[in-house]
Amino acid sequence: MTRKVLVLGEVRDGALRNVSFEAIAAAKVVAEGGEVVGVLAGESVSALGDELIQYGADRVVAVENVKLKQYTSDGFAQALLSVIEQEKPEGLVLGHTALGKDLAPRIAGKLSSGLVSDATAVEAAGGNIVFTRPIYSGKAFEKKIVTDGIIFATVRPNNIAPLAKDESRTGEVTSLSVDIKDLRAIIKEVVRKASEGVDLSEAKVVVSGGRGVKSAEGFEPLKELAQVLGGAVGASRGACDADYCDYSLQIGQTGKVVTPDLYIACGISGAIQHLAGMSNSKVIVAINKDPEANIFKVADYGIVGDLFEVVPLLTEEFRKLKVHS
Repeated sequence: MTRKVLVLGEVRDGALRNVSFEAIAAAKVVAEGGEVVGVLAGESVSALGDELIQYGADRVVAVENVKLKQYTSDGFAQALLSVIEQEKPEGLVLGHTALGKDLAPRIAGKLSSGLVSDATAVEAAGGNIVFTRPIYSGKAFEKKIVTDGIIFATVRPNNIAPLAKDESRTGEVTSLSVDIKDLRAIIKEVVRKASEGVDLSEAKVVVSGGRGVKSAEGFEPLKELAQVLGGAVGASRGACDADYCDYSLQIGQTGKVVTPDLYIACGISGAIQHLAGMSNSKVIVAINKDPEANIFKVADYGIVGDLFEVVPLLTEEFRKLKVHS
């Protein structure tokens, strides 16, 4: 059964986030040969439409309004619902990001629709679209199908591979005028507390520190290693609670969920709450002085030692590899 599926392209600092392209790949599966329509919402976003098309969207609808310059659930809900009303899709896919987690339930409520959240895989099987999602803090997985109404899902970043970019693909980018009104909140300025660099939730490499880093200065070797690897720095809740770093870096059940290709845990004991946020990483390396630390139970590679000795050695070796590569 072919379907028309909408995908919300998520924009940050004037550029599309990688999860937008992953959502298009998921939408292609849901569409089963039907049309994938990208949706953009913002102040001046139509120029990004071509990139969505190059990653697999057939065409793009852009809703441009000065009131959409900064994300608000009221404004974006009005924009997306207007596109849904015009396009009448059979499917809708968003990224399972802070924006998606806020917006998707609101849209589902307005449509009286079900929602499959945090999908890590999607496939067509037996005449159904089957979504796989983690449950019980990542200890198990369940498979879900939508039996009635619109197929609505959010996909976890770094789990569904985007299609290869094809710059020869072309498609129509149209504008839809929407009167954004009755906003209960207006965001005048966004102050970013996290350091500039790779987005933690989309990073292919994450270097995280726990209480074992001992201080804010203890994160410096981790930052250096992350920079060499082109990755991002994360932290356990214990490190955040101790004021070693900002809570924007927190990974875990009450923080961000990450699934990088490589996760390096430094001085992290491995509390279940932290494991819930990173245990699905493709390769996990643990560095800890305690050979009985729980983190070693989920690690692919373990190094028993002082992180302040091990991390600089790793950084030096990775630098050598980059020079000779």
